[in-house]
Order: sequence, then C-alpha cells, then structure tokens
Amino acid sequence: MRIGWKASQQHFAIDEYRRLWRLVDDVGFDSCWVFDHLRPMGRDRTGDIFEAWTILAAMAEATARVRLGTLVTGNLYRHPALLAKMAATVDHVSGGRLDVGLGAGGDPEVDPAIGLPAISARERVERLDEAAQILRLLWTGPETNFSGEHYRLEGVPSEPKPMQREMPLWLASNGERRGMRVVAEHATGWLTATFETAPGDLGRLMEVLDRHCEAVGRDPGSLRRGVQFPVPETGDEILHAVEAFGAAGFTDLILMPRGGGLGRVAEVGELLPRMRESGCGTASATC
Repeated sequence: MRIGWKASQQHFAIDEYRRLWRLVDDVGFDSCWVFDHLRPMGRDRTGDIFEAWTILAAMAEATARVRLGTLVTGNLYRHPALLAKMAATVDHVSGGRLDVGLGAGGDPEVDPAIGLPAISARERVERLDEAAQILRLLWTGPETNFSGEHYRLEGVPSEPKPMQREMPLWLASNGERRGMRVVAEHATGWLTATFETAPGDLGRLMEVLDRHCEAVGRDPGSLRRGVQFPVPETGDEILHAVEAFGAAGFTDLILMPRGGGLGRVAEVGELLPRMRESGCGTASATC
C-alpha cells in the first residue's frame, strides 16, 4: 500500500509551500499531490492559489524521492498534446517521479468566467477518453496521428519521451456507465475521493469497475485503486480508516488535511509504518 499527502496549493506563501513539500518528502510519504483549480476551493473561493503544473515542476526540484502528481488535472483546461509535453517535462525535472491524474473537468463557478462553453457531462467523458488515448500515443510513439470527435492530431512529434518507460496515468471518474469504462480501458489506476473516513458506497463502485475491466478483457487486479479522504483527528482513527480502505481493495491512499496540513505532516508521518501494516493486513489489499 502507498500512502500519499494532498498538498492543496492555496492560501500559501511560496516559501511555506516549499517547506510543506520538503517535509512530506523527508518523513517518508510515498506521494504528494496538487489539485487543478483556478480559484481556491471551499466556501470562500477567494485568495491566493498557485497553478497546478508550474508549481508541480517547482516542487519536483524541491524534493528528492517522493512521487508527485495531480489529483486531478482538468482535461478542459489544456489540449492533451500540450499536457503530454508538460507531463514529459515534469517527469524529467523530477527524475521519473511523476504520476499523471486526469479527470473530465468542469468548474461551474470558474469556467464561464474564462470563456469556456458549457459542455455536457457526456461530452466531457468523451473528451477524457480521447485525451487518454492521445497521451499514451504521444508518450510512446515517434509521431502521432489521431482523428477523434473532439481532437485531431496530424503528424505530431513529441520528444523527449518521459523518463519512465510507462507513465502512470490515473483517471478519475465515478460515472458508472461510461466514465468507469474509460478508466478500465486506458488507466494505470482509478482515482476517487470521499469526505468520509470509510469506503461507504465506494465499495460498490469498485465492483462496477471490476465488471468494466472484465468487459474490456482486462484483469481487474492490474488496475490500481486510489482514494482521497480527510485526515482523521487521532492516530487510532487514522489507522482505522486506513484499514477500512485497504479492506475495500484500495492500493493507494491520499490523506487530505485541512489547509494543506503543514502542522500535521510530522505527526501523521510517524504513523506511516503502522498505516502500511494496517492497510496491508487484509487479503483484498494490494501492497
């Protein structure tokens, strides 16, 4: 089991934010993640927020061993050909430590303000499907041609390739009919989130995802499963939550603290060995 930290890049000065990442790196978390929003999240959506991919490149330079990723990149904000280039660049900057998280996107409070048209949920999933295919083509092939409903590429080169032989591509969708099928078809892993400290209905969605894997001829066990959830208040509560998500079959847990959690990194980090043991204590958990 891998344990990650959600380092939401809002309401931070840059030196303080860099200190957060270095602490996450030093105490031994397996991964650290940013989000991809243009305004802060929460009831009050005002204040400072850093852009996801530029801050990710900076944090790649500021750290030495922790894996880094986006939870998740909004597909509507960047053409997939541009995103492929950005990801390959950050993978080189990090020495091959990048995990790419991608979702269908959509922020009704922000998108109209920056001129993005209203796009249906169905079209956003269609675009996610095509974007995932384009990313794989650009990360692996000498020249990419693609003709889809929403994206077209003609003879597009993409060098350098990522440092990693296979870039981890995590897709986020809870859409039971089409979105999760896209995950089964194209993803290294599935990313989801909950504001609870127990799997709840996510256990049922895991079964839906398994059925999609089987329908496309994929071994369900080959797909990693990641979940973001709030950091409980006490150590015992943290261990209990980790055990519950591990028992549900999640392989990657991302702890989401309030306000970035700079003050809690060291405290929670001390529990990492016990968290990994607790999360791997069931036959259903992949460690």
